[in-house]
Amino acid sequence: MTLSPNRRTLLRSAVGGAAALTIGGVTMGRASAATAPSATQISTSVLDSTAVYFVSYDGLVNNNAFQKNGILTYNGYQYAVWYASDRNATVARRALGSTTWSKVTVGHTLKADDSHNVISAGISPSDGRLHLVMDSHSNGYFYVKSVAGLVSSPASHSWTAAQFGSVQTSMDGVALTSTFTYPQFIVSPQNRLQLSYRTGISGNGQAALAEYNGSTWSNLGNWTSNTGTYTNTHGSSSYRNLYLHGLDYGSDGALHVFGTWREQNGAVTCGANLTNHDTVYFRSTDYGRTWKNSAGTTVGTTGSSLVTVNSSGIIVDSLNPDHALMNQESQAVDSNNLPHALISYVPGRFGQCITDYVAGRIAYARPFHVWKDSAGAWHKTEVPVAMNSTQRSQLVLDAYNNAYVIMPFGRIVAASASSSWTDWTVLYDGTSTLNAFGEVLVDHTRIAQDGVLSILYQEKSTGTTTPSPLHVIDFQLPV
Repeated sequence: MTLSPNRRTLLRSAVGGAAALTIGGVTMGRASAATAPSATQISTSVLDSTAVYFVSYDGLVNNNAFQKNGILTYNGYQYAVWYASDRNATVARRALGSTTWSKVTVGHTLKADDSHNVISAGISPSDGRLHLVMDSHSNGYFYVKSVAGLVSSPASHSWTAAQFGSVQTSMDGVALTSTFTYPQFIVSPQNRLQLSYRTGISGNGQAALAEYNGSTWSNLGNWTSNTGTYTNTHGSSSYRNLYLHGLDYGSDGALHVFGTWREQNGAVTCGANLTNHDTVYFRSTDYGRTWKNSAGTTVGTTGSSLVTVNSSGIIVDSLNPDHALMNQESQAVDSNNLPHALISYVPGRFGQCITDYVAGRIAYARPFHVWKDSAGAWHKTEVPVAMNSTQRSQLVLDAYNNAYVIMPFGRIVAASASSSWTDWTVLYDGTSTLNAFGEVLVDHTRIAQDGVLSILYQEKSTGTTTPSPLHVIDFQLPV
């Protein structure tokens, strides 16, 4: 990617004569230009003192960054989901401001020691239900939904297992796929709950969408293709899947998705490495029915004309599979409806051929912030803090578009919008105090409601399968 230079033009605001700032084509308001990022710890709580613990694919089943959502907020209450030591799928709630959680089980037990088999939660505003999809890695999934009104009128509903329906192996009769992985919920501007998922397997799968209209589910279909030829200097591959960094609607109703391709054929790498390559970007203005590249050209239609690895104009940061690029990292949309992504890999200064993905990332990986300005140019800045981990970080934006990267082990690094996100600094380092295993979850929904950053993390176990505590730690961001 060719990085355009930062452009800083000082303008005068009509409000009190205060200065507004245009950076990289983005005009910041008075408060945005003046308010620096900050994170003040305000509380901590224990979700479960004995949550299930096993390491699989270098991760934990209760803490995977792609788990949208493992913790979320709605109408004055926060909700969290996990598997307890007896493997029971558990859901808890608390009133905002409280450190006391009430928890119930929903009638399902974890079927395999696989960290992909996460629980994802979503809320349908039209009928006030809480939805859970869980326990699947390229096979059958399990679905539970609450009674209507449970989350829209929480004070009028007791928090008991009776509030949840029976466990299903379809979405109210809609089967979706028998090779299901990576559920992610998001609410559309139409107040419809949407479910993103992958059908197929790693290196040979397709991204797909389903939608709940307040009464019934429908399968919108696949929108990416697993076929086509990817070729580099090492070799070629004919099958792949797209890993999503997330799905986020802007205030203008546009849906933003970043992703990374993974090839099936390892011949495209310089050695024993995962085949992740390139950061790509898509935008939809009709709730995920059609997809455009960053220039606005249509590149795919859900259910029919699928996006492929060779679709034009989709790559926003080009990188071959030799740099241990992480899949499914994180993304966000700012108040100007501009997309941001967090990616991580081993920069070329540490070598052009990383043959050991795990060792290479632990020793050399760095996060990078990628963002688009209002003129359409893409920018990338290295976050100058070593990952020291194979795992993923999370990206969030505060009310002033300051960016926060929540790294493995509970480190918070931030940069101001007024610097064009270049003045990265460590705000909090929980490495030695939290005893966090690594990857953490973030409540992306709460920040917009009260400016609180809630981080869910699990402690390292004293053994390989000994249950360990699951916590939520809260930080106040600028509001």
